[in-house]
Amino acid sequence: MPRTSRQWTEYPKLPSTHYVNSRIYTDEDLHREEIEKIYNKVWLIACHESELPGKFDYRTFMHPSGRSLVLIRGEDDTIRAFYNTCSHRGNTLVQEPAGNAKRITCVFHHWSYDAHGNCTDIPREAAGYAGRVCKANVGLREVKCEKGLGGFVWVNIDDACEPLSAFLGDALEDLQVELAPPLEVFHYHQAVIDTNYKLWHDTNRELYHDYMHYHNRLTGLSQKGYFDRVFHTYPNGHVQLDSMEIQYQAYRGKQRTLGWPGATVACHKLIDIFPGTTFILRAPSMRVDTMTPLGANKVMIEFRGLGLKSDTPEDRAERLKEHNNLWGPFGLNLHEDLFANELQTRAMRDGAEAAHVLHAREENNTTHDEIGMRQYYAEWGRRMGRSPHDPYGKSATETASQTPTKAMARA
Repeated sequence: MPRTSRQWTEYPKLPSTHYVNSRIYTDEDLHREEIEKIYNKVWLIACHESELPGKFDYRTFMHPSGRSLVLIRGEDDTIRAFYNTCSHRGNTLVQEPAGNAKRITCVFHHWSYDAHGNCTDIPREAAGYAGRVCKANVGLREVKCEKGLGGFVWVNIDDACEPLSAFLGDALEDLQVELAPPLEVFHYHQAVIDTNYKLWHDTNRELYHDYMHYHNRLTGLSQKGYFDRVFHTYPNGHVQLDSMEIQYQAYRGKQRTLGWPGATVACHKLIDIFPGTTFILRAPSMRVDTMTPLGANKVMIEFRGLGLKSDTPEDRAERLKEHNNLWGPFGLNLHEDLFANELQTRAMRDGAEAAHVLHAREENNTTHDEIGMRQYYAEWGRRMGRSPHDPYGKSATETASQTPTKAMARA
C-alpha cells in the first residue's frame, strides 16, 4: 500500500500564518541565524536588581551569542553591564556566578577594573608600555543596560539598538501597578532541556494545553470566565492575556487569601515578551521565565519567583510555599510542560520527516485562540527574512515584508 501524508495534503489549505514548518525548531543553521538576527538585536532580562542588592555586587549572565557578561552595581547604585573579558589578552575575568568586589582583577596578568569598567591598574605599566598603552584607553567593553519596570535589568549587545521603552512599548501595561512596588527574588532555579527555545515559549503563549494539567483543569479551565479572556497583541511580537480569578478551592478545598497590591485575590495575569520572556502573576506570587538558547535542540530556562520586598516573614513564607507548590522543580505544573516540550523535540529531531505544526485555533482572540503564536511567528519572519511555514522557499521575502499587524489580520 503506498504511503500517503494526509498532513501535507490537507494542512496547506489553511492560511500560511496558521502553521509552521517543524524545521524552524531543529535546523542548526537557522538557529545560528536566529542568534545573529534576533538575539543579538533585542533586549533581554539579565537579572533582577534584588540579585545585586549591595554596592559592588556582581552577577554574570551568559548571552545567547555565547558571550559572558558581568553586571555590577556601582557605588552610585547604578547597575552596568560589560563583556566579561579582560582588555589585555581576552581572558575571562569573573569566574563565579555572583559575588562582591570593589575591583575585578584578571587572574592571568592582574589587570584590574572598577565597577564603572575603568582599568585601574596595569602591573608595570610604564616599564612595559612607555605610554603606548595607558589605563584610560583600555577599560572594559560596556553593553547597553537599562533597569525596567519591576526592577528587572535588561541588556542589549547591539550598540545601535532602540531604547528599552521602545522595544517593550505598552506590552507590560497590564502589570504596571503590580510591578510598581519594590520586588525581590526569593526563588531561582535553572532547567536545561533538550528542546528548542521557541517550543518552550509557545507553551507559555497558549493555554490550550491546560488539558494536560490536572491542577489547571480544576482551578481554571472548568471555572466561569476562563474562556472569556482576550489576548492583546503588541508591536515587536509581544502579547498579553486578560486576567481571571483562579479558583484554588476546587483543587485543595480553600481559596488563597494572600493577595498582591493592585491585583484581585488569586488573579492570573500572563504577558509574553518576544523572543523568550514570560511574566506570570498568579497571586500571591510572580514567576518570570527567561531563556538562553544553547543550540537548536537545547535551551536553558531561568525561573525566578518574586515577592514584595516589604513582605513580613509570614507573607514571604506563604508566597514561597504557594510558588514552589505550583512552579518549583517538584511542583504541580512545571515538570509537565518541560516533559511535553522534550517529547515534541524527539518527534521533530533532525532526520525526521518535516511536518506542519499548527497554530490554527481561532476563537475570537480568546483563551484558546492561538493568535499569540501566529503573532510571534509573524515577528520571527519579519526579523529573519524567512517564512516560518516555508523557511527555505522563495516566499521568504513575502513574510519578511509583512508587518506583524498585517500578518495578524489574517488570524
